[in-house]
Amino acid sequence: MAKLNASLPAGVELPEIIGIVVNEKGLERALATPGVTVIGYPYSISAYFRRANANMTRDESRLLTEKLRKETAAANRGLVIYISMAFGNPYDEPWGAEIVAETLEWLKEIRIKTVSLADTVGTASPQLVGDLYREVKDHVAGIELGSALAQPAGKCGRKDSGGLRSRMPAFDGALTGLGGCPLRETILVGNIATEDVLAALRKAGADPGIDSSRLTRVLEMTNEIRVKYAHAPLVN
Repeated sequence: MAKLNASLPAGVELPEIIGIVVNEKGLERALATPGVTVIGYPYSISAYFRRANANMTRDESRLLTEKLRKETAAANRGLVIYISMAFGNPYDEPWGAEIVAETLEWLKEIRIKTVSLADTVGTASPQLVGDLYREVKDHVAGIELGSALAQPAGKCGRKDSGGLRSRMPAFDGALTGLGGCPLRETILVGNIATEDVLAALRKAGADPGIDSSRLTRVLEMTNEIRVKYAHAPLVN
């Protein structure tokens, strides 16, 4: 770690590395992994998805969330809670902004500081992203709120525009849209591409401070990872 620090240009900080966990074993492994600075946990408001993804009841998931807060604080690590299925779901379950708001109020009560609204299986529209944020923003005093949006692999979405128009303060992205949720039945749902987020920011008049030439090289490296490790080709 010290050697890596020494090789960085003056004024450049090491990036946050987030380890996503879904159970206590994952938490143990993440805390034992050098370089992981933030622990992330997908707290699902969908009973079906919570069972499929982590095999937990709501009470079990809430107990784990509280354990995550205590143990990350003790280990001097950051913690982000993703509200999975925040923008609706295809499972014919109750959903609404009031459920998201109630979840945010509970997260405030247990002193969670960073929360991201997750479009887990890609059901959100730009309009819904903005509408949901406007409906729940009064429930987030003391919370840094952002969004983790998703889209079918190979698609070039603009869901982040809804959050930009409503002045959502933070957005997650993944280079080339890599990653995402594998539980959607018909198509891979990847993350919103970082390059799309940056383009939306520039279009909105915000300077993200990213060197375009360096971004191009990193995108090339990410595509090399896709070619080397992908188990299936991207599909529209």
